[in-house]
Amino acid sequence: MTRKILLIEDDARLAGMVRDYLGESGFDVTIAGTGGEGLALQKKHGFDAVILDLMLPDTDGLEVCRTLRATDSVPILMLTAKGDPMDRVVGLELGADDYLPKPFEPRELLARMRAILRRGRGEDRADIMRFGRLEIDTRAMEARIDGRSCALTAHQFKLLEIMAKAPGRVLSRDYLMDRLKGGNLDAFDRSIDVHISRIRAAVEVDPKHPRRVITVRGAGYVFARAQE
Repeated sequence: MTRKILLIEDDARLAGMVRDYLGESGFDVTIAGTGGEGLALQKKHGFDAVILDLMLPDTDGLEVCRTLRATDSVPILMLTAKGDPMDRVVGLELGADDYLPKPFEPRELLARMRAILRRGRGEDRADIMRFGRLEIDTRAMEARIDGRSCALTAHQFKLLEIMAKAPGRVLSRDYLMDRLKGGNLDAFDRSIDVHISRIRAAVEVDPKHPRRVITVRGAGYVFARAQE
């Protein structure tokens, strides 16, 4: 089923870019150039989610968010200026489900939109760990980036899961080997390096410059807590 998105944004160039990008991913995006127009469209059509710019020509996004939340539980993703953390806090307190500072990568917008739609359908499960665009689904034994499955063997997925359950912690090769006992890995720690290399090929944007699974020289590996 095509999900209907209302984008309340007065920057025509940005609005067009977002509409085209989300449209390529299967969303039907309607653009409103003012807060008043956006409220009227949501009342009339009942969109599945709203992307709401903070700065609008007739009012501000916080007021639009407040008005929407008075009568509507539609998921709201707020677009904010990068240097205004208080606006983000106030937006979340008024009921926005998430925020994204400008300028942003379209693929991050897509990932966040999918996430708030999942939450709206009650699909945030305890067996799914999320790190930016990366999802690790322990029930399905699958890692996904922007909803697309990553090619991992069962051993590689288990190794990724072990690290993801201890984000920010340096894990030695001995520790990882011990946790993977019974997995028929070679009985020497260099086998861990081979599996890490293949995991990076699957989940990193640039495997030669990893941002998710990072080597700590002489100590082991750390799974990054903050990720894109």
